[in-house]
Amino acid sequence: MQNAALVILDDITDWQPYYPSQATVTASEYLLQQNSNTRAQILNLCGDLSYLSTGYYVSLLAEARGQRVMPSVTTINDLANFSHYQLLLPANTDKQINKYLGQQGQQEPHRVLICFGQSEHPQLSGFARQIFDRYPCPILWVEFSYQGRWFIQRLYAGQLTELNDAQQTLFGEALDSFSKRVWRKARSPKEYRYDLAILHDPNEPIPTSDKKALQRFIKAARDADIDAELITADDYNRLLEYDALFIRETTRINHYTYHFAKKAEANGMVVIDAPHSILQCANKVFLKELLDKHKIPTPRTELLLSQQDIDFEAIGERMGYPVVLKIPDGSFSIGVEKAETIDELQAIAAELFKKSTILLAQEFVRTDFDWRIGVLNNRPIYACKYLMARNHWQIYNHASASSRGKSGGFETVGVHQVPKEVVKTALQATRLIGDGLYGVDMKVTHKGPVIIEINDNPSIDSGVEDLLLGDELYHIIMRDFARRLDEK
Repeated sequence: MQNAALVILDDITDWQPYYPSQATVTASEYLLQQNSNTRAQILNLCGDLSYLSTGYYVSLLAEARGQRVMPSVTTINDLANFSHYQLLLPANTDKQINKYLGQQGQQEPHRVLICFGQSEHPQLSGFARQIFDRYPCPILWVEFSYQGRWFIQRLYAGQLTELNDAQQTLFGEALDSFSKRVWRKARSPKEYRYDLAILHDPNEPIPTSDKKALQRFIKAARDADIDAELITADDYNRLLEYDALFIRETTRINHYTYHFAKKAEANGMVVIDAPHSILQCANKVFLKELLDKHKIPTPRTELLLSQQDIDFEAIGERMGYPVVLKIPDGSFSIGVEKAETIDELQAIAAELFKKSTILLAQEFVRTDFDWRIGVLNNRPIYACKYLMARNHWQIYNHASASSRGKSGGFETVGVHQVPKEVVKTALQATRLIGDGLYGVDMKVTHKGPVIIEINDNPSIDSGVEDLLLGDELYHIIMRDFARRLDEK
């Protein structure tokens, strides 16, 4: 990606307080440009960003031209929607705001300036970053009112020409800092067609891809003319530097991985896992309803609600023991327990209800292994048998003291070696969700295959899922990113 940052202004003289730059153009000039650089970064500093204003059209046309723009049309519309930002403001900022404003010794309406996530008040630095993360806009004003405690009355984009000397200094320093992080980042010597961010957590206990697999993804990406780079949660503000996002850590809805996916999608980036995939796969209650509706075979499953009287004896009779209890958003066998008796069933349910108001009770299907079918763009790309952990009924045994006993073995096989009904059922299920990258876990019973769960962020580890295909597995995924980017 070429580092061509354009500053769009109502009038070039608006930039006089700052360092001269050849990368400043008026809104009129920008809107009338022909053959604009689709790789440019656009900083929209027009004074009026209201609907259908000149500033609004600058952001709209920038997105239509495939350029990265701040603020985006989504951000402009969100700022105009009072109820939107009232609902979405970070919950943990209330105490910080009230402590700071309470120290000012006044109850009159108060206004705070935020430039590129930096505040004129150091005590509000955390709050400023959180607001900017949710509403990426160069200049933001936050108005507070007091009614027993301080709350946000209004949030809106500021105008460059309204800043006083001290505020101009804040803007200039914040812009310089932001540009160094985002738009002045050193790139690879070779210029690639696209840039890909691979989100990972280097400290995750059970990562979805190990270090060697991540490096093989990077190499495969470059073979597909994509410059891939590893990023972490700290790089949220840099996300729009890239054309695509590949999430390689465990996703959850109430987690920054979902926020990354939402931001990427809202700004027109190619993203795997897409937000809708995370939303649908991360919750087993949703999956149960979806699969039941379309008559995709699963083990017998019932929902248990904490606020209702539960007839545990009847559940045991219907399911037969042992009964498996699950929290809706568990992963890697976490939050999944097995009850052998009614007493265990009641005790386990009581414990899991502390984590979730809804649980799933599921019949136990005893097999020596689970099938894992990797699916991308509605095509099977790899297959594994995941064996149960030693002396355990699950693939992962988190209670095991030894690292060897924590997970079972595996057997990687060719997709052509998998029973046809297993592959067919896996594809029927993933088509209900989308065309992303999924890992479908299945068991084969005397009645045929049943789906245990669908993972939106399946494990791809070096020496496991890639054992047969080797580098080709990584190339398949990166070529699909290139295809999606080309279609954009």
